[in-house]
Amino acid sequence: MVLLFGAFTIWPMIASWWYAFFDWDGVGTPTTWVGLDNFAEVLGNGMFWQAFWNSFLFSLVAIFVEMPLALLFAILLNNSRLRGRNLYRLSLFLPVVATTAVIGIVFAVLFDPAGGFVNDILISLGLVDQPINFLGSPSTALPTLMGIDVWKGFGITLIYWLAALQTVPQSTYEAARIDGAGSGQLLRYVTLPMVTPIAIVILLLVFQRSLNTFDLVQATTQGGPVFATDVVPTYIYRYAFDPFIQAPRYGFACAAGVVFGLLTLVVTLLQAPLLRNRYKVGAV
Repeated sequence: MVLLFGAFTIWPMIASWWYAFFDWDGVGTPTTWVGLDNFAEVLGNGMFWQAFWNSFLFSLVAIFVEMPLALLFAILLNNSRLRGRNLYRLSLFLPVVATTAVIGIVFAVLFDPAGGFVNDILISLGLVDQPINFLGSPSTALPTLMGIDVWKGFGITLIYWLAALQTVPQSTYEAARIDGAGSGQLLRYVTLPMVTPIAIVILLLVFQRSLNTFDLVQATTQGGPVFATDVVPTYIYRYAFDPFIQAPRYGFACAAGVVFGLLTLVVTLLQAPLLRNRYKVGAV
C-alpha cells in the first residue's frame, strides 16, 4: 500500500512541481529550464481563468442545490415509518457506483438533438417546437452538465447526510416532542444545530469533489462547444495528453495543475473562519 501510494500519489505531486519549471513535451528528460515562465503564462491566460470559473460553478451548484436537496431526501428517508426506504436509498445511490464516463456517453445519446429520447419527449409533449442541442450549444451545455453532475453525486451526499442524522439521539427528539415541538421546530432547533459540525465536513467533501469534475466533461463535450464547458482538469489534459496537439506542453500543464491546486487550497482556507463560527454555533 505504501509503495502504491508513493508511486501514484506522492511522486506525481512532486514531479508536477518539478516539471512545471521546464519547457517539456513529456518525452525524454526535461532540459529546457524556463523558471516561472509557465506559471506566469497560466496566470495571464484568460482560458485558464474561464476554466477555473466553470469548475467553481460546479462547486456552487453542488453546495447550493445538491446539498440542500440531499438533506431533504435524507430527512425523509431517515423516517423509520417510511416503507421501502432502503429501496429508495439504493435507487438514489446507484448513479454513484456507475462509471462516470459511461454515464456521460449515455446522457450524450439521451440529449442528442437528432432522435435523442429527451428531445423526442419534449416535442411530443409540445414543450418545444424543435430539438434542443443541450450539449452542443454554449448556452445550454454547461447547465446540462451541472444537472448531470448533481444527479451523479446526489447519492453519496445523501449517505453523508443520513450518517449525520443518525448521530442525533432519539431521546432528544422525544424530549422536544414532550415539550410540544412540532416537525418544523424539531428540524430547526434540534436536527440542524446538532448536525452542523458534520455538515461542515460534508460541505468540504462536496466542494472538493465537484471542483475536480473531469471524466463527465471529457466523456460528453471535451470542454466544448467553443470551450463553454471547459474546466481546469480538461484544460490541463488538453495541453498534456490531447492527441490532436502536435507538440504537447507537459511542463505548462503541470504548472496549470500546481496553480489550480494552490487556488483550491486558498478557496478552502477562505471558508475556514465561516466554518469555524458555524461549528461553534452548532456545538452550542
